[in-house]
Amino acid sequence: MSTDGRVVVVGSANVDLVVDVPRHPAGGETILGGDLRRSPGGKGANQAAGAARAGAAETSFVGAVGRDDSADLLLASLRRAGVKTDLVWRLDVPTGTALITVSPDGENAIVVAPGANSHLAVEAPQAERIAAADVVLAQLEIPLDVVRAAAAARRPGALFVLNAAPSRPLPEEVWEAVDVLVVNEHEAADLAGPSVGVDTEALADALLERVPAAVVTLGGQGSLVARRGEPPVRVPAHRVVAVDTTGAGDTYCGVLAAALARGEALPEAARLAAAAGALAVTRPGAQDAVPAASEVAALAGTA
Repeated sequence: MSTDGRVVVVGSANVDLVVDVPRHPAGGETILGGDLRRSPGGKGANQAAGAARAGAAETSFVGAVGRDDSADLLLASLRRAGVKTDLVWRLDVPTGTALITVSPDGENAIVVAPGANSHLAVEAPQAERIAAADVVLAQLEIPLDVVRAAAAARRPGALFVLNAAPSRPLPEEVWEAVDVLVVNEHEAADLAGPSVGVDTEALADALLERVPAAVVTLGGQGSLVARRGEPPVRVPAHRVVAVDTTGAGDTYCGVLAAALARGEALPEAARLAAAAGALAVTRPGAQDAVPAASEVAALAGTA
């Protein structure tokens, strides 16, 4: 693997409309919240920001936005993070929008209007950049055909990392392409099937029947790193006071991808990702909360 650490993130870009609420509303209920915040987000864009700030030598984002001020906000945020945005599609449709409520304990509830994300495609220029990457990272807020095309475009020896979120059934071609699967415990249960139960190691074992490696994130309980033919590794969480969990999982994935691109083993990459995710929840916002590489190294004890 190249020491340059080239990462290409193929995924969604959304503007986040965030309201703090005393609690998440029940069905049919209206509650009063705080002031509206507007910030850059989207799982793919968040992960690209995480990878770039984590020290990947080159991070490119393949995504789609509109020609509106939301797109301008997103592209400016990515460029500030050091992400290359020359392959982002600009289309005559609205930029994706996420409607987010955040409760006092930092937990969020999210509804996404995909907008331009639904029109994303991998064509020759995007495929060429993907083929030069050490790690290709994708998620499921974009069409599955795009995920499939991104995986097919990578070069031999490059890793395809899939954050299977939000949860949805995966076609066989996607399963076969995955080198590292990253899921939370709910997504793991969805993919493993109801017969497996809820035990984390059992879920990981079931996933390893389909992919060579899986990382199951467990929030405040840390994460489980599982690889075929090796004992699982538990990575502990860092104790922090959560302010906003929006985008923390995306920060985790981006930092994981950057570490893998630099040649780190999966357990060490997960330790760095855990530190980054912990720092992210202590700050409001998604991309705005992504920590710098020096902060991650200090918390992870690798500085």
